[in-house]
Amino acid sequence: MDTILITGATSGIGRAMAVTLAGAGYGVLALGRNRPALEALSAEAPGVEGLALDLADRAGLTAALDGRRIDVLVNNAGMMPMPGAFASMEADAIDRTLALNLSHTLWLTRLLLPGMLARGAGHVVFTGSSAGHAPGAGFAAYAASKAGIAAFATALRAEVSPHGLRVTELVPGRVETGLYAGVLAEAERAAMYHDGHALQPQDVADMLLALMRLPARASVTRLDLMPTRPVPPVPLS
Repeated sequence: MDTILITGATSGIGRAMAVTLAGAGYGVLALGRNRPALEALSAEAPGVEGLALDLADRAGLTAALDGRRIDVLVNNAGMMPMPGAFASMEADAIDRTLALNLSHTLWLTRLLLPGMLARGAGHVVFTGSSAGHAPGAGFAAYAASKAGIAAFATALRAEVSPHGLRVTELVPGRVETGLYAGVLAEAERAAMYHDGHALQPQDVADMLLALMRLPARASVTRLDLMPTRPVPPVPLS
């Protein structure tokens, strides 16, 4: 079975992906900064190997991944800055958003891509966002980072598909995760996830598993997953 590297694997969508894929028999390398969370993940899903590193630690990642065969890279790590007017957004918040959601993703893909090209096989998956395709007020920097992922995935696919590699952008709508925990009040989060109709991390994990089970001849370029029932917009204070 393929070895799959998942970033942002200690919580939310990434954790659900790691548990689901390990349960299906894949070898999973779970990347995250929270070592205790990775240890708990490996205890729950024995097929998961934790790698406690920051995506900004390029030297550490290069050393840790040197000589390892990674068949599938799932670029899932990301952050949500505080929603609000871009004119009042702090410069360091802009930098952090673009670094984690876009720059680090491009760099890690660049690190692993030569090995895939040499083997003539591989799959690069991105956890994008509907915000990158239908952006709205209050999310300018986040939408820009996810739109960048969408453009990168499209351009990368054009480069590597002739060599037998696949590139997929997963585009979920609003998913009930901890992404907003540090930026929205509890009442606002409750309103956003009202009536239990928001997507769950497991929904995205199941979508990824379905992709992994396709034959190599079949490439899903972009896969949108939206809540069946619409959810209200995030209130901006």
